[in-house]
Amino acid sequence: MERPKVVLENNDAVYEFYRKHQQPRLQAKGAYWLLSRRFQPRITYAPGARERLREFVSRGRPVLISINHLSQLDPYTVGAAAWRSALRPIIGRTRVLAKDELFLEDKLRRRIDMMGGVPVFRGKDHGLRAVNAAGQQMIDLCAERMAAGDSVALFPEGTCNLVDPAEVQSVGSGIGHIAFRAKKLGADPVLVSMGLSYGPRGDASVEPTEEEAKSASFYFGMPIPNLPTKPAEITRIARDELQSALSGAVAAY
Repeated sequence: MERPKVVLENNDAVYEFYRKHQQPRLQAKGAYWLLSRRFQPRITYAPGARERLREFVSRGRPVLISINHLSQLDPYTVGAAAWRSALRPIIGRTRVLAKDELFLEDKLRRRIDMMGGVPVFRGKDHGLRAVNAAGQQMIDLCAERMAAGDSVALFPEGTCNLVDPAEVQSVGSGIGHIAFRAKKLGADPVLVSMGLSYGPRGDASVEPTEEEAKSASFYFGMPIPNLPTKPAEITRIARDELQSALSGAVAAY
């Protein structure tokens, strides 16, 4: 299937492509392994969380992975953490939401496609009204992929936190709608919160360098297997759980 150009005006073709796109699993696993060698993240878990997450993964429950967003390097350090964590078995079967501009350059797009990327047209870039229809398609795509057994990873803050790296910023409602629609399609997603810390930062508006991003602290909260039936309630839980995980990552750094 021909890869469509990732521009907002072409969103119908874009999401039709990613609705069917399949990652090369062996290649994805190799890439995540290399990232783990490069960034060497440190992984900790809430008490009992590792065992519960392994259980849900082994049972084939789709996982909705929520991560706080600090830097343009996050997709790479998160990939490294996935390899070193209980998420390793679902590498190659996880869709990762990423801003559309990352799909413009062909070489980078092929790399992101291989790692499971799905483009997101953000309101801050194109205007809220302009991206509404594309946003609904993206949510439907994620729900359908989860109903088919895939997992989904996203940064629910929607943009890098350049204010306070120890405090989760406003969380968009998309995470709640993805889980809600996945449940309507018969999926039973498990919410997993990954807190990420690059350590104390003198100026939060200055992103860490690649060297500073090494040995990042990741903390997995306890998986939430029974989510509410309303998107707003799911979003509220996602925000609270992500803050708890972030606090754990900061404490463990």
